[in-house]
Amino acid sequence: MKITVIGVGKIKENYLTQAILEYSKRLSRYTKLEIVEVSDEKTPDGASEAEELQIKHMEGERILKQVKEGSFVFALAIEGKMYDSVEFAEQLEKLRTNGKSHLTFIIGGSLGLSEAVIKRSDALISFSKMTFPHQLMRVILLEQIYRAYRITAGEPYHK
Repeated sequence: MKITVIGVGKIKENYLTQAILEYSKRLSRYTKLEIVEVSDEKTPDGASEAEELQIKHMEGERILKQVKEGSFVFALAIEGKMYDSVEFAEQLEKLRTNGKSHLTFIIGGSLGLSEAVIKRSDALISFSKMTFPHQLMRVILLEQIYRAYRITAGEPYHK
């Protein structure tokens, strides 16, 4: 199975870059991982709702250009379904056994995802009702994907 993570914006903090590299290395035992960064738009202070929609639209177009045909797409969104780690592992395994060979996870920018990205997604997934910085979300997502593979393989992992 191949996994692609599409994220808006560049990772600026070294500690996040190091964590992403570590989980990418760990995941290489289980899957082919691709991380795609698309550029973000600067949001002016006091941006109007129309300006924010335009920014999400532009970022969304960049995201959608990176989504491969036939890929099962998870968009990370607060309104998405929440799984515990075992349920998430079971969901990924179910997709694999049903012939889905490519999964794409999308992490939006600071304003969230455009309606077009939400509509293209096959599933919405949420990690919490809280809002997290999108750069940190990459680390959390990769850790949970790694945990899911460990669970599926019956290997021990810290609970």
